[in-house]
Amino acid sequence: MGKIVCHFTMSLDGFVAGPDHDMSWLAGIDVPPGLVERYVESTGAIIAGRRGWDEAISRHRPYGGAWVGPVFVLTHHPHDGSPAEHVTYVDDLGTALDRARAAAGGKNVEIFSPGIGMQALALGVLDEFDLHVAPVLLGDGVRLYDAPGTAVVPLRHADASRAVVDLRLEPAY
Repeated sequence: MGKIVCHFTMSLDGFVAGPDHDMSWLAGIDVPPGLVERYVESTGAIIAGRRGWDEAISRHRPYGGAWVGPVFVLTHHPHDGSPAEHVTYVDDLGTALDRARAAAGGKNVEIFSPGIGMQALALGVLDEFDLHVAPVLLGDGVRLYDAPGTAVVPLRHADASRAVVDLRLEPAY
């Protein structure tokens, strides 16, 4: 069975999208060879938030349009969503997870929403954060994890070989 994965490319300062879910900052980011293809192959379904879907994902299809499959948009108002191929609007995370797992056919269910990722983490159903840190500082936007006042959430490296990721970056003036 596939995993429930919160998957993002993130700026060095912790943003997964710019203001208003702007994703244009990803243009020109050097992606390792085969990375997109690996996710296209391993992803069976996506769960997205309504604002992220309306403002970004519906226009900039997952993996540049290379991935086509079921998308479950979590929203408080599922009946007023714009119809789109492969898109189902749901109003409950449990329902979205159940439907996405069934539709994924044993592949991963990817969560494309920091807020939904936080909910899945709190419910104990999130298997993994899969993050790519891009060499850019956005300064504002949608944070990966924005939960002031909450308890520390310890994480461990999935490959268990290291606990800290070292980065050495220079400004590209």
